[in-house]
Amino acid sequence: MSGLQFEKGKQVIVGVGSALVDMLAREEDAFLEKLGVEKGGMNLVESDYIEQLVARIADPPSIVPGGSACNTALGVGMLGGHSRFVGKLGQDSLGDMFREDLKKNHVEPVLFPSDLPTGRVLSVITPDAQRSMFTYLGAAAELKPEEITPDCFAHAAVVHVEGYLLFNRELMLATIKAAKSAGARVSLDLASFNVVEESKDLLEQIVADYIDILIANEDEAGAFTGETDEGKALTALSKNVEMAVLKVGHRGSVVNYQGEDVKIEPLVCPNAVDSTGAGDLWAAGFLFGLVSGYSIEKSGELASACGSEVCQVVGANIPADGWGRIRKLL
Repeated sequence: MSGLQFEKGKQVIVGVGSALVDMLAREEDAFLEKLGVEKGGMNLVESDYIEQLVARIADPPSIVPGGSACNTALGVGMLGGHSRFVGKLGQDSLGDMFREDLKKNHVEPVLFPSDLPTGRVLSVITPDAQRSMFTYLGAAAELKPEEITPDCFAHAAVVHVEGYLLFNRELMLATIKAAKSAGARVSLDLASFNVVEESKDLLEQIVADYIDILIANEDEAGAFTGETDEGKALTALSKNVEMAVLKVGHRGSVVNYQGEDVKIEPLVCPNAVDSTGAGDLWAAGFLFGLVSGYSIEKSGELASACGSEVCQVVGANIPADGWGRIRKLL
């Protein structure tokens, strides 16, 4: 099935979200049970709480640049697309590392400075490859609505917004309004079921008025629509948007476009070690495909390949041999 049509000269995919450094640690389920947190969710915490958790972890966590929309922007850049990321960083060594990593991976940085430390996320990865996140936003939380202007989205085909921005109502509204003013489509990834639960009123408003492409997994779709049946959930997701995506884990995904459901087959990942970034890299492949003029099926195939490859490593950085396998699909 043919995909979306984009205005000539608009090829940039822009990610907007929290500029965060990922700290990746492996632990047993008992670690989370002792903390009393639900596995697979995202928890906003203070910096000292992360330090306390790190002190309790058996092995020191590995550190890599991250953040949901940033992971997507990095994926687009590595696929050869025109990519940009908009966020806010601290003026520290982690911020310098973050900026240089964007450039190295062919992503144009639009990064505003802050006096707060660069934000970070401790991702606790359990043996089933699920990750539970503890997030200190730091500088990322200081991104101001007035800093987001249509100029941030010059030549953008798609502005991809992470659902975590829902925690900042004015920033979310400023971002999607500026994206629309720049003539871009807006893609929203719902990010986490607990984000949806805490922001449902705002989410319903913006989906109805501003969102063109809505991406959710089963838990997020259930929290947003109240539907547990897969078909009913996708129908509800697609009600006010141009295109809706329901990701159903190892069974692949389903895309609803123009009232028609398109099944996207999964790519088998027998050696999954970590789900960090799987949804973000899925979005990278899918949006790159759409903007490149691929069919929905081909865009979905590319998305599945990106999601599969990132599950085979710890963190959201696909190694060179993985990108080589993905590019063969192009």
